[in-house]
Amino acid sequence: MEKYLDDTWKKGMKLRFDFNNMMAEFIGPEQGITFDQIKEMEDRLKSASLSLGEMRANGELEWMDLPYTQDQVVKDILDTANEVKEKFDAFVVLGIGGSALGPIAIQQALNHLHYNELSKEKRGGFPKFYVVDNVDPERMTALFDIIDVKKTMFNVITKSGSTSETMSQFLIIKDILKENLGDGYKDHIIATTDRKNGNLIKIAKAEGFKTFYIPAGVGGRFSELCPVGLLPAAMCGIDIEGLLAGAAYMDEMCKNQDVLKNPAYVAATLQFIAMQNGKNVSVMMPYADSLKYMADWYAQLWAESLGKRVDKQGMDVFVGQTPVKALGVTDQHSQVQLYTEGPFDKVITFITVDKYRCDVDIPHGYEDIPSIAFLGGHTMGELIKTEQMATEYALLKSKKLNNTIALPEVNAFTIGELLYFLEVQTAVMGELLNINAFDQPGVEEGKNATYAMFGRPGYDEKKKELDARPMKKENYIL
Repeated sequence: MEKYLDDTWKKGMKLRFDFNNMMAEFIGPEQGITFDQIKEMEDRLKSASLSLGEMRANGELEWMDLPYTQDQVVKDILDTANEVKEKFDAFVVLGIGGSALGPIAIQQALNHLHYNELSKEKRGGFPKFYVVDNVDPERMTALFDIIDVKKTMFNVITKSGSTSETMSQFLIIKDILKENLGDGYKDHIIATTDRKNGNLIKIAKAEGFKTFYIPAGVGGRFSELCPVGLLPAAMCGIDIEGLLAGAAYMDEMCKNQDVLKNPAYVAATLQFIAMQNGKNVSVMMPYADSLKYMADWYAQLWAESLGKRVDKQGMDVFVGQTPVKALGVTDQHSQVQLYTEGPFDKVITFITVDKYRCDVDIPHGYEDIPSIAFLGGHTMGELIKTEQMATEYALLKSKKLNNTIALPEVNAFTIGELLYFLEVQTAVMGELLNINAFDQPGVEEGKNATYAMFGRPGYDEKKKELDARPMKKENYIL
């Protein structure tokens, strides 16, 4: 923990935000944003800051305080992880949405890219890690082909305990565990859920499962920095104290009362103005395989928070910016053609890394073939950075809005910063759009329809509504 108290070290790990290529003086007046446009937003930003501050003070945004409120929880998580690593060969998360995307993103970011293929010794004694975030029967069956349930710990994550996907997984796992272990099955299940409400907490208490709690004011897509994400991370040896320290550092930056020097507020403002000008697609493009699934996590955060039919006054507004995930340099050979020469409807956010955790030399060879020989003597790190800069230039030349978030290196602290920044940016964007960024009524409609079709008690009216929907016509089916 000492390095997280070192201000010099922390400053060296500070994220950088480059918004040059969003501005009219760089991208051109037809597509770019002027500083005057940003200044005109200053009062709205201050109002957004006051609104979020009041909600935070009232305990409505408990996710913002997670870096400071979990000392005992972290200790319990670390103790549990040490116990599990001594007894189990695999750790499986049962969850969906934020309960799965966050743990996947953090595992990819902070552990070996082939973590499960490493020997247990090279994994530091920690178990292999799997996430089951769908109800595809082939996927569930395939899991049992590669794990020994007698040596596996399962972490079922659902705040309500009524998430159909997660609870169906749980029922299957519990049945298999009881068949193989008898009464000892309960020692193979950890529940992460609400402390007081919902089905899973009732089940956990009755069955005697080890339980971690999701704070009441923390929604699924904002839950990575509570036990939802911290427990799976610790199970794989990830520095969860570093994640929280990085989040706390970013929180200080996002408390800057000069909103025009506040990275989350400026980023949200630029996206908002871009949306008003028809840029209704937000592309996240990390230039590091370790950050590949951060784009998946961001896609849920941005889409579920900001895609809303009504504003805070209940008026139809149908707002939202569509998130798209890409990976540099892989998607330079697929999506970037569209980004450079397609419509002016996107904002591309690059995530770059100053210092990769290793590098590979490119050998000299085929000196008689200039189009190959030029690569020799360089490194893969040089190549990926150069390709990012080249793509950025191509977009600039095509007058396409883009910005860059730069991580000094990928570690627990900088990932904590990145997570927290994106969460605050999303919250601010919700205020600017005048919508509730913390509900998901569109998701609930699909859930309720599923419940009705599956015969869940209490959904008779929804079933009648579904039965009354227009029948499909055969002449439109080929």
